[in-house]
Amino acid sequence: MSKKSFSWIDVTPVTFTSLLFISQIVVGIYLLSDVSQIEILAYIGVGLYAFSGWIFGMLPVMEFRKKGGVKRGKSYIHTTKLVDTGIYSIVRHPQYVTFILWAIAGMLLFQHWVIIILGILIIPLTYIDLIRADKDSIEKFGDDYKTYMKRVPRANFLLGIIRLLR
Repeated sequence: MSKKSFSWIDVTPVTFTSLLFISQIVVGIYLLSDVSQIEILAYIGVGLYAFSGWIFGMLPVMEFRKKGGVKRGKSYIHTTKLVDTGIYSIVRHPQYVTFILWAIAGMLLFQHWVIIILGILIIPLTYIDLIRADKDSIEKFGDDYKTYMKRVPRANFLLGIIRLLR
């Protein structure tokens, strides 16, 4: 495998998505006091933030540390082994799922048209990043990853749960 060279084209979607997500939070907090809300939707939004942050945000970190062959002192993202256990047996990219769910949570919590537009932009841009992550993983892990792709859905955790239960 050849080492990739740095390209702004590769970084821009991730950076742009991150900026949109941060904007959604900052603008939402700023607008929150001025917007009347449907209270139950706001509570669902808060619950979705917490649930997805723990399940799809933190469990992957623990699974990568435990099974990913991460060298001591390195970030959990520097795996040397394909991880297909735990949360990774349900969905291939749980942390990207977190960002999609957080975009939805922001829309439910803040209930303002600006936040909804930001969320609508975040979701497809995150999905584009998911596709790119699959390509990078194929390059890193080869045929093992292609086999993994056939077993575990990219982002559809409900389908992943159904497949796992079968």
